[in-house]
Amino acid sequence: MLIIVPADLVLPHTLGALWHHGKNSLSPSELAMRPHKTLRGHIHYTSSKPGREGVERGREHFTITVHGDGRRTPRAHCEIDDEPNVLRDVTLTKNKNWDTLDAFVRLSLGDEQQGSSWFYFGDTGADCEGWTHERGRFSEHEAYDERPAIFGTHPIQGDAWHLSVIDRSEGPKVHTFDRFLMTSLDHRGATGPSLVWHDPGMIIEFVGEETITVGAGTFDALHFCYGERGSTAQGSNETNEHPPYEVWVTADGEFVLLKAQVTGYMQTQYALVSLEVHE
Repeated sequence: MLIIVPADLVLPHTLGALWHHGKNSLSPSELAMRPHKTLRGHIHYTSSKPGREGVERGREHFTITVHGDGRRTPRAHCEIDDEPNVLRDVTLTKNKNWDTLDAFVRLSLGDEQQGSSWFYFGDTGADCEGWTHERGRFSEHEAYDERPAIFGTHPIQGDAWHLSVIDRSEGPKVHTFDRFLMTSLDHRGATGPSLVWHDPGMIIEFVGEETITVGAGTFDALHFCYGERGSTAQGSNETNEHPPYEVWVTADGEFVLLKAQVTGYMQTQYALVSLEVHE
């Protein structure tokens, strides 16, 4: 369900009280004073594997803040139920050009603390201050000549945001990426978190513009695919080969995840079931 709340909305007293106590921690007057835009969404994870079609296997709740100067911050809580279960909390900030500025990731695996790390991205390198179950307390630095186009932190909404860097001016086209940084090369993001390089050569195809309907409503969408669309490659977590991963995002410049599907050994789907927009 899509809910859009204009910043200048004046609610009746009774509705305002309900809003304050039941739906939002801010009063109507406080909402009107906010200089930023807020989006809140819920993504449903389901299986496509034979015998498990449509079975819920996880969920993601996110809040995005968009500031007047173009900075934007997502806060994502991700749950994967498949054993060993994964719980991940991610906060990340990008500037108006979609460059990553900083991030924080906390990870639990099998209901045990796996690690937590803070990341900072400068013009010539990235820094990480962290603790993981495997490494203990550590500090690390990765140098680069130019900022990586992508920093992978593993929320599904994060995967949607990566697509903001795709140049769509030439229409549908396959784009090949240089190496980029991630918090984990595990396909579930179940290691680290630390700074690790993804090898160059990942491809993302811009498929085109569509109109799609999901639980949150009907949207103008941009359709992309990580990897070779239509490929029957199974992929493998052990070899870091990801099966084809199709993604649809909003076409309004916010790149909110609408739906996604992964084939191969993963056989999973993602769908936006609710979205609130406070402007």
